[in-house]
Amino acid sequence: MTGEVLWRPRPDAGETTTIGAFGRWLSDRTGTDLSAYRDLWRCSVDRPGLFWGGVWEYFGLGGPVPEDRVLPSASMPGASWFPDERLNYAQAVLAAPGMDAGDVAVLGYSDTRAPVEWTLTELRSQVARLRAGLLAAGIGSGDRVAAWMPNVPETYALMLATASIGAVFSSCAPEFGARAVVDRLRQIEPAALFVADGYRYGAKTIRRDREIAQVVAELDPKTVVTFPYLDEGFQAGEAWADFGRDGELAFAAVPFDHPLYILYSSGTTGLPKAIVHGHGGIAVEHAKMLGLHHDLGPGDRFFWYSTTGWMMWNYLASAPLVGAAVVAFDGAPDPEGLWRLAEESGATYFGTSAPFLMACRDRGVVPKEVADLSRLKGIGSTGAPLPPAGFDYVHESVSATAQLQSLSGGTDLCTGFIGGAPTVPVWRGELSCRCLGADVQSFDPNGRDGIGREGELVIASPMPSMPVGLWGDADRKRYRDTYFDRYPGIWRHGDWITITDRGSAVISGRSDATLNRGGVRMGTAEFYSVVEAVPGVADSLVVHLDEEDRLLVFVEVSVAFDGALEAAIRAAIRSELSPRHLPDEVVAVPKIPRTVTGKKIEVPVKRILQGVPVDQAVARGSLADPAALEAFRPKG
Repeated sequence: MTGEVLWRPRPDAGETTTIGAFGRWLSDRTGTDLSAYRDLWRCSVDRPGLFWGGVWEYFGLGGPVPEDRVLPSASMPGASWFPDERLNYAQAVLAAPGMDAGDVAVLGYSDTRAPVEWTLTELRSQVARLRAGLLAAGIGSGDRVAAWMPNVPETYALMLATASIGAVFSSCAPEFGARAVVDRLRQIEPAALFVADGYRYGAKTIRRDREIAQVVAELDPKTVVTFPYLDEGFQAGEAWADFGRDGELAFAAVPFDHPLYILYSSGTTGLPKAIVHGHGGIAVEHAKMLGLHHDLGPGDRFFWYSTTGWMMWNYLASAPLVGAAVVAFDGAPDPEGLWRLAEESGATYFGTSAPFLMACRDRGVVPKEVADLSRLKGIGSTGAPLPPAGFDYVHESVSATAQLQSLSGGTDLCTGFIGGAPTVPVWRGELSCRCLGADVQSFDPNGRDGIGREGELVIASPMPSMPVGLWGDADRKRYRDTYFDRYPGIWRHGDWITITDRGSAVISGRSDATLNRGGVRMGTAEFYSVVEAVPGVADSLVVHLDEEDRLLVFVEVSVAFDGALEAAIRAAIRSELSPRHLPDEVVAVPKIPRTVTGKKIEVPVKRILQGVPVDQAVARGSLADPAALEAFRPKG
């Protein structure tokens, strides 16, 4: 942590940004000067009722709510938010404040078909037709609607249509193999399943007929609808011709915590957790992040490279809440092509992953020479820590004027809770600030907060977008065990964090082992179930070296390890999981290291491969066979 400033806010940022205007508005209400970010953040965590009630009202989600009725119970888990209010997320999105009916609301780009643009009127019309189709199919409030679909405008409209009637949406990326899809969707028993017949990734065409048949047979949904993505004859918006119906655009007013959609954890230690998010929590959280932190509003176009299997798709989908348009892309993340897409789409905010930025750097791509990026005011990076060299690359090769916002958060809250703000500097290699309303602290083992030293990342006060619950967890035991196991009443997130005296932060690693490549998140438990099903593979361990974006698979084999066995492993990963998770190396080792209780030690192995001495990475006494570590010790 050098403290080197790479970007400073404009001198008039307090007068020209939404966060500046919101700070003045809230200052008038409190009689306290909240123009400085640090003061506004402190108010947001000390007086959550005042702050979140302000977000609710300022962004037009509802009328004034007394401070004591915003958060009448702040206990965790079980905090009670806005118990007297009703709303509908889809209605809030489609209200699109500041956007005219003829303005472009969603732009879709794809490796599979020509670009698509829908105005706000066209988007509303598509949502109305899908809504009527869902109702005709018998879908009602609380029913689950699942989509194994690409990041295209039609999927977006389907999510909003589902939300409009109070049904619950869930999606998987088309790159997921059949087993990964079934592992997720079987838990929620969808009444309707929407699937794409295939897709193109770069120049390659992938058909999904066999996998669709397998998924449908295992899930047995009442309704199955196929999206003819590979059919060059259909027109965008007519894909649901046999399903959609003429109908009015209407919205069910639901309680604040009514389930909106279900996201999934990575499946590191078993089946992916089905994480339920609510209408109100997502609406106020995303309005805050997109409006205040990213400074998006009418006239902006928001792009974040993601698939429908990553929470950043849900984050992107909220852009019209603050009057901004959605820019969606489905396809391969070409290191030059995505920057040209930013120019073509008129994007004002470009979001991607840290590995993508580092890949562009490593290939010598200079984005500002590839495309006109003068419209960009923000560049977002998430999915893994962005190293200092990545900050330098963005500043020097992308834009010196657009603010780089390195964002850290997660699927569990469907947001970032450490990031940047237009009134806060960017320090090289650091996340600029704790986000408003996010009481992020660094705990030592005794639960004491500290500045300037590494500790466990916790959230000490409730946030509205904390999950409504986990699907199927009726007594909420799994929910408590997942997030509140270490510190009673305190959310433990699973990261190591250092908070500086400047208010910035550095994330130094995760305590889980999520694999995230190209926007497709995959858990190691799912990975192992496929690899270890290959004849001859006795055991396995997978590690993703984030900064290098290298995926390594280590296998313990019961037969000779040769080219044929390696090819079989790769074929299984491609067909059953995701082609984006094909490993850079498959390495045979004598023994996969496990603890005495039988757990694979993924994180310690990762740290050893990154150069951490073995005795610092893991306590040998905890291992069933300490000698198994020798195969992972760097040579030389």
